[in-house]
Amino acid sequence: MLSALRYLGRPRGPALGGFPEVFWSLRGSRLLLLGFLYGRSASTNSFDLVVIGGGIVGLASARALIRRHPALSIGLLEKENKLAVHQTGHNSGVIHSGIYYKPASLKAKLCVQGASLLYEYCDKKGIPYKQCGKLIVAVEQKEFPTLKDLYERGLQNGVRGLRLIQQEEIKKKEPYCRGLMAIDCPYTGIVDYRQVALSFAQDFQDAGGSVLTNFEVKDIEMMKESPSGSQDGMKYPVVIRNTKGEEVWCQNVITCAGLYSDRISEMSGCNPDPRIVPFRGDYLLLKPEKSYLVKGNIYPVPDSRFPFLGVHFTPRMDGSIWLGPNAILAFKREGYKPFDFSVRDVMDIIINSGLGKLVFENFSFGVSEMYKACFLSATVKHLQKFIPEITIGDLLRGPAGVRAQALDRDGNLIDDFVFDGGIGEIGSRILHVRNAPSPAATSSLAISAMIADEVQQRFGL
Repeated sequence: MLSALRYLGRPRGPALGGFPEVFWSLRGSRLLLLGFLYGRSASTNSFDLVVIGGGIVGLASARALIRRHPALSIGLLEKENKLAVHQTGHNSGVIHSGIYYKPASLKAKLCVQGASLLYEYCDKKGIPYKQCGKLIVAVEQKEFPTLKDLYERGLQNGVRGLRLIQQEEIKKKEPYCRGLMAIDCPYTGIVDYRQVALSFAQDFQDAGGSVLTNFEVKDIEMMKESPSGSQDGMKYPVVIRNTKGEEVWCQNVITCAGLYSDRISEMSGCNPDPRIVPFRGDYLLLKPEKSYLVKGNIYPVPDSRFPFLGVHFTPRMDGSIWLGPNAILAFKREGYKPFDFSVRDVMDIIINSGLGKLVFENFSFGVSEMYKACFLSATVKHLQKFIPEITIGDLLRGPAGVRAQALDRDGNLIDDFVFDGGIGEIGSRILHVRNAPSPAATSSLAISAMIADEVQQRFGL
C-alpha cells in the first residue's frame, strides 16, 4: 500500500540533463528506494505520450494508458514537488454512489462505474475504506417532491440498494438526526483519495512510466527545428517547456490540469473556453468528544440550481467528522485561506469568465454563503436542522478545498465533462481534459478508461 511518493533532486541544466531521479515509497515503517538514475540523456527526456497533471485523474489516466500500451514511453509532469496535493488532497473523501446526476449523462454513467471499480481496486490493493452509507434527509415536507425525484433518478442511474425511509428508520441509522423522510444510499463510502492516487502512481511507475515533479509547464509548442545531431526533434515534435527553461519532448500530450485546465489549453493555442472559476469550500470539524453524533454521511436535499450538494456531515477515515463545505468565490486558484489573493486569478474571473451573469442571477445564494463563511452561528443554525444537539461550542474551524468550476462566457455552469483538442498540427497532437467535475475522484478509474479510448482513437495508437 503506497502512502508516499516523492521525486527528489532538481535539474542542473537547461534540458533536464543530469536530472537525479529518486523515487521513494513508505510501506509501513520501511522507507524503500524504488529507483535511482543518474545522468539522463536527451533521449530519456523524450516520450511517446506525456500526461500533464499529477492529480487523481491524471494519475489514473497515465496508469490506464501504460497498461493498455506497455510498449510506449509515457511521462507524467506535475508542477508541485508532491503528487495529488490540490483538489485530490483537499476533498471530502466520499465515494459517491451516482444518485445526483442526470440520467444518461457521462457523470451518472462514470460515477456508477467508477464507484464499483474503485471498491474493487481498494480491495485488490489493500487500501482501507468504509462503506458507511449516506442519508439524504428532508427536514421539511416541501422537500418531499425533490427527494422523491432524486430517488427516481438514482434508480434510473442504476445505483445499488436505494430506499426511501421514514422517521423511524432514520433514527435507527442516525439516532441524533432529525428528518421526516430520507433516501438511504448504503453503497456510499469514504476513502483517502490521496492514498488512492499515490497507488495509481506506483502502478504507473511499476509498469515503466516516468514521473517528473517540480515541472511547472509554461509553454507547449511544435519544435521549430531538430537540434543539431539529434533525431528526437523529428520523432518527438512537441516541446513542453517549464518555468525554469527545461524541456520535455513528446509525440502527443494529454492534459489533466484541473484548476489550470483553461490556461494550459490556451498556452497550447487551443480554445481557452470554458474558463475555470475557483470556488472555495470551507469545512468545520466536530470536536472528537461529539463524534458519536454522526455515524455515516448525512446530506441535505440539494438545490437543483447549483452543482454544490450543500453543507453535509462527513465521517473521515481518521475518525474525524467534517461539516461542510460552503461554496464561496475564491480569489486565488489555489487559495485555501480566506485572504489568499492573486491579481491574475481575479482579473481572469472579472474579464474572461461569465461570472457577472452568474452572480446577478444567484445574488441571494452568494450572499448567504458569504454570511455563513463569516459567521459560524449561521452555519450552526443550518446544521441544527439535522442534528439539534450540535452547538457552536462543538465545532472548530477546519480545512478547505478549492473546486475548479468550469463556466462559459454566458455565465452557465458546465456540469459535465469537456474534452477537446485544437486546430493545426499541435492541436491534433493534444487532448485536453477541460472539465472533470465532482465526482471525478470517485469516477477516476472509469474516466481514465474513457480517456484511454479517446487517446487511442485521436492519436491512432
